[in-house]
Amino acid sequence: MKNKYIFTAAAFLLAPVVSVKAVCPVCIVAVSAGLGLSEYLGIDDSIAGVWIGGLLISMSVWTINYCTRKNWLQKQKTWLDPLIFIAYYLMVIWPLYAQDFIGNADNRLFGLDKLVLGIVAGSIIFSLSAWGYEGLKKKNGGKAHFPFEKVVMPVSALILMSLVFYILTK
Repeated sequence: MKNKYIFTAAAFLLAPVVSVKAVCPVCIVAVSAGLGLSEYLGIDDSIAGVWIGGLLISMSVWTINYCTRKNWLQKQKTWLDPLIFIAYYLMVIWPLYAQDFIGNADNRLFGLDKLVLGIVAGSIIFSLSAWGYEGLKKKNGGKAHFPFEKVVMPVSALILMSLVFYILTK
């Protein structure tokens, strides 16, 4: 547990300063912090899954933006973008499955594994809120309505989804 916090702090401190893209590094740090906090507090797997799903979407989009900015494999973009999403999800879900965090018959909500349900819900809500931000920004002449709106919208959506799962599992 302690190593995870050291790694997160080191990644944050060593991360290069980059221009803000569709999903920024601040979002990734915020989602990571939320996930670490939920695990520390012993919060239900469905809620942790929401934050894992948000983190997977943000990391995938960030990686795609980085590859695009570097002009890496632009001719293969049609298959590279989905491959990045698949790779991130497999890198997280496979170890969770292999360690029996996913697939426990006693850990279900609506007949679905709580962690998987949370990951799917978090992925969807994070994506919708990020797209929603882009739409609102476009309607506002390409400018955010307030500072850090890009961070506030997805993180707020994850918090609300966490509250929904808290109420459902209470």
